[in-house]
Amino acid sequence: MARRTNRFDEVQRYVAGIDLAGHADHYVCGPRKDDGTHDIEHFGTTTNEILRMVAWLKERKVVSVAMESTSVYWIYVYDMLEKAGIGCLLVDTRTVKIVPGRKSDVKDCQWLQKLHSCGLLRGAFRPPEEFNAVRSVIRESENVRQMRTQSIQSIQKSLDQMNVRVHHAVSDIDGVTGMRILAAIVGGERDPRVLAKLRDKRCRKSEAEIAEELTGNWREEHLFNLKQAYDTLCFLDERIADYDRQVRDMYAKIAAKFPPVEPPPGGTGPKKPKDKDDAKAKADLARICGGFDMTKIDGIGYDNAAAILSELGPCLDAFPTESHFVSYVGVAPALGKSAGKNVSSRKKHKNTSRVGLVLKLAASTLTRSESSLGARLRCTRSRTCSRTAIKDVAREMAKRIYRGLRFGQAYVDEGEQAYLERTRERTIKSMKKKILKLGISAKELGIFAA
Repeated sequence: MARRTNRFDEVQRYVAGIDLAGHADHYVCGPRKDDGTHDIEHFGTTTNEILRMVAWLKERKVVSVAMESTSVYWIYVYDMLEKAGIGCLLVDTRTVKIVPGRKSDVKDCQWLQKLHSCGLLRGAFRPPEEFNAVRSVIRESENVRQMRTQSIQSIQKSLDQMNVRVHHAVSDIDGVTGMRILAAIVGGERDPRVLAKLRDKRCRKSEAEIAEELTGNWREEHLFNLKQAYDTLCFLDERIADYDRQVRDMYAKIAAKFPPVEPPPGGTGPKKPKDKDDAKAKADLARICGGFDMTKIDGIGYDNAAAILSELGPCLDAFPTESHFVSYVGVAPALGKSAGKNVSSRKKHKNTSRVGLVLKLAASTLTRSESSLGARLRCTRSRTCSRTAIKDVAREMAKRIYRGLRFGQAYVDEGEQAYLERTRERTIKSMKKKILKLGISAKELGIFAA
C-alpha cells in the first residue's frame, strides 16, 4: 500500500528558513525552485558572510524569513535582515523542534521554510528597536544587581564567622545604619559602643542592644574578606547608578519624539515619597505612554515601570484582548479544561516573562497596603495561599496596564474600604442564593436570622 503524506497548501512562496548556529555555518533554505526542489545555501557567521546572506536572499526576492530564537545568535542576523527590509519571523524552538526524518541543519532550515510558506508559524512579540536598546541596558543592570546581592551575602558570611551580627542589629544591612557600621568596621573601628552610636534615629533597637550584637572576635582573615566584599559592593553601587542614569537618558531621548500630553482626568492620587526625585523620569514614561502614568498603580515604582515598558513598548496592538496579554506575561490562571470542567494540569514549560516577574514582585510588596490591590491580596490570601494571591494581584495589575496603554484608561485607586464593601455585597448575594437553593428557613438560621 502506498504511504500517504499530509500536504499543505502554500500560501506564500518567497519566504525562507534559516537554521542558526553559534560557531558552525548558518543554513538557509530559500524559495523553492521552478522544478519544485529546495534552494539551500550555507553561510559563515562573520559579518561579511551575513551580508552575503542578505544579498543572496534579495536575489531570490525573499520578503520574509523564519528563524529560531536560539540563544543570542539570532539577534545580529535579525538586525541585519531588518535593516535590509526583509521581514523576520522569530519562532519559539519548542513549536518547530519536531523535524520529519533524520534531524540535521539542512532538514531544520527546510522544515522552517516549509512551515513558513504554508503560514503555520507564529512569530514572537518584539517591541520597537529603540525600546530593545533600553531593554538590553536594563537586563544587564539586573545582572549587576544580582552580583550586588552576592556581595551582601559575602559580607554577612564574614560577619557571621566573627559573630559580629550587624544584620541582626539592623533590619537591612545595606540601609543607612548598616552601611555606616560597615564603613566604620572596614575603616578600623572595633569598639561596639562607638559603632552603635552610628545608628539612625529611626532604628527600633537602642544603642545598648545594637552594641550587644556588635561584639565579636575580629579575626584578620575574615576582616580582609569583609573589606573586599564591601569594596565590591560600593563599586557595584556606582555601576548601578550609571545604569540608572543611562536608562533615564535613553527614555528622555525617546520621550522627545512623542507629542506632549496631559495626564488623563482621574489619574492623580496620593503622591509617593520618592515622587519628587523621579518626577522628570516619570513624566518621560507618561509621555511615551500617551499620558498613562504606570507608577500610579500601587506597588509599581519607576524602576518597575521602566522595565515593563522596555519589554513591551507603548503599543499593545499585538494583543487583541486582556486575556491574550495576561497569558503572554505569565500571570494567567493555570487551569486545564476537560469535558467543560476545570481540572489540574501540569505545565509543559515554565513561563519566564520578565514582565510577569516584575508584576509578581510588585504585588508582593502590598501586604500592608491600604489600597484596593492590598485589600485584594489579603482577601485572596485568606482563602488560598500567598503564592496564588500574589499571582492574582499581578494579573489585576497586568489588566490595568493593558487598559492604560491600549485604551488610555487611567488607574484610580478606590481604596481598601470600597473593595471590602464590594466583597461584602458579593458574599451576601452568594449566601442568599445558597439559602434559597437549600430551602433554609429563618427558624433554622436561628440567631443569624434575628
